[in-house]
Amino acid sequence: MAATIIDGEAVAAQLKEQVSREAAELTEAGKTPRLTAVQVGENPASKIYTNMQAKQCESVGIEYDLKNLPDDITQDQLLAEIGALNNDPAVSGVILQMPLPEQLDARSIQTAIAPGKDVEGMGTTNMGQLFYGGEGCAPCTAVAAVELLKLTCDDLAGKEVVIVGHSEIVGKPIAMLLLQSLRESPTVTVCHIATRDLAFHTKRADVLFVAAGVSQAKWRGARARAKASGEDLVVPDLSPLISGDMVKEGAIVIDVAINRIPKGVDEDGQPLKNDKGRIAIKTVGDVDFEGASEAASAITPVPGGVGPMTVVMLLKNTVTCAKALQ
Repeated sequence: MAATIIDGEAVAAQLKEQVSREAAELTEAGKTPRLTAVQVGENPASKIYTNMQAKQCESVGIEYDLKNLPDDITQDQLLAEIGALNNDPAVSGVILQMPLPEQLDARSIQTAIAPGKDVEGMGTTNMGQLFYGGEGCAPCTAVAAVELLKLTCDDLAGKEVVIVGHSEIVGKPIAMLLLQSLRESPTVTVCHIATRDLAFHTKRADVLFVAAGVSQAKWRGARARAKASGEDLVVPDLSPLISGDMVKEGAIVIDVAINRIPKGVDEDGQPLKNDKGRIAIKTVGDVDFEGASEAASAITPVPGGVGPMTVVMLLKNTVTCAKALQ
């Protein structure tokens, strides 16, 4: 059967309208939401992301500031900067841009962000609240993935849910979000790349979340090895982690991964190039979309699935934090 495509862009557009209305109400009350991003050093990829953040915030009426700090900043200096933002009543939310330079401890700095301004939900307080089912912001991607599931399936009680990936950003929080209810929660199994016989688990899943980023990791590793050795680049097998025959008939598949990998290889096994002589890149998930679509009842595309929802969840968390600061 042909799976229903879960259109993350359409759902995100609807949620964005709601966030915009709430931001306007706060502005009318003299409490304009304001998100401050902290960027340490120069990072081209991060710059693209912060530009996107600024544009998205502007589109819903959230003020956006980018605080650029030198790449040789010390741990204590950065903690002082975070402390100043925590104490600034005009700042509703703080987001720490990754990666950080090697001299900085990312976890302790993330934890230093005030829980009420931790829009990414990555601090220990908000993670603890998630574990206990309390209030607070949860990691944006995890919330986005679960929201798309709930819009597709409104009765999860007792269903078998398998999560492939156990990161603090996605896999673990998804599990906690699904286990909030005493009577209406599904049965959750968390797998990862070291799981023995992964197909055994995925084939029995009524709902399958996949967030391992295996193809991306393989590709980055191959490039790093080639650069270190000075030898020709050897493109590894970049096949999707989850093939179509690993998906249960009628399952709902939420593919969270975003892998930026070569479109293919030439007869010499080298990555195909575009018309500018650069490696031609495509964006795919961890799931064989075509194969899985033949078995699944519903599936998220990559791109166009969880990604757009993640962006809007950041905006939503910022407005939520602004409300709490009133």
